[in-house]
Amino acid sequence: MPTITAFEKEIAMQLEFLKRFAPQRQLSHIKQRKAIFCGTGDSFVSVLLAEVFSNFQAKAHDPLDLTKNTKLVAGHDLYIVSISGNTSSNIRLARHARQTTAITANPQSNLAKACDRTIPLKFRNTRIVTSGSISFLASALTCISLVSRYKISNPSKLYSKAQRIAKRINLQGNVHVLGNLHTYPVAMFCAAKLYEVLGTNAHYERIEQFSHMGLFSCHTGDTIIIFEEENLHNQKLIKHLKDCSLETIRISPPSKNLLEKVLFLIFVSELIALYSAKRKKMKECYFVKAKKLRNASSAMIY
Repeated sequence: MPTITAFEKEIAMQLEFLKRFAPQRQLSHIKQRKAIFCGTGDSFVSVLLAEVFSNFQAKAHDPLDLTKNTKLVAGHDLYIVSISGNTSSNIRLARHARQTTAITANPQSNLAKACDRTIPLKFRNTRIVTSGSISFLASALTCISLVSRYKISNPSKLYSKAQRIAKRINLQGNVHVLGNLHTYPVAMFCAAKLYEVLGTNAHYERIEQFSHMGLFSCHTGDTIIIFEEENLHNQKLIKHLKDCSLETIRISPPSKNLLEKVLFLIFVSELIALYSAKRKKMKECYFVKAKKLRNASSAMIY
């Protein structure tokens, strides 16, 4: 099965997954203040979501940062997120820390063996190596449910809306994805899908910081995607970006529920990458064909 086809199937499979997903028991406020979440790649997005959904009671860190400064971990409960359970930086950290929990799809992995306990991620996929969607959603929702109330009412409606919006987006030039608070981690996830699926030159940034930094890397015709409801600040930003001949798109989630907002934008992020690949008549994800880059990545990760 071509990896773009597998990506498409796994995106759609998320709706069935959501019907079966069993959230974790929410940690008490005391335990949340003791919790540190860490992960890499898509899993780093999951831990950032845990941090923001906890109202920043729990902390999110890169595993290398924690390995280099183990004092940050002292007295804390460490939740290490890894789909494969084989990321070397996570395993090293687990072996040098106490009170560790692995959140992984592979309960027999080296990470799970190095941790005190395991929260298994259960989901069905195509078993094809492709850009992550359902695996990411499983880790993200598991992390979020540990720190906040889990409530999603109508994911099919969110998915249909995401399809309609994503189909209208035609990426041009370099792409900048902007977000704030709960949507900033999803902006990172969106950029990751554009890297992996399309090999696009994409960037993610907080909305305020973009005007100070990322804006100065833009060129005429570049695409700016803003994950935020309409407000006076982004109205002003969009006006000035359009004056600079930048293709600017604001995507407003159709729900006031924070978790539904994030889920909707996750769908949008995946579908933008998918529909862009199909327009280009791509059969394989960029990262699959870029063998030297993939080998370098694997050598560093595992």
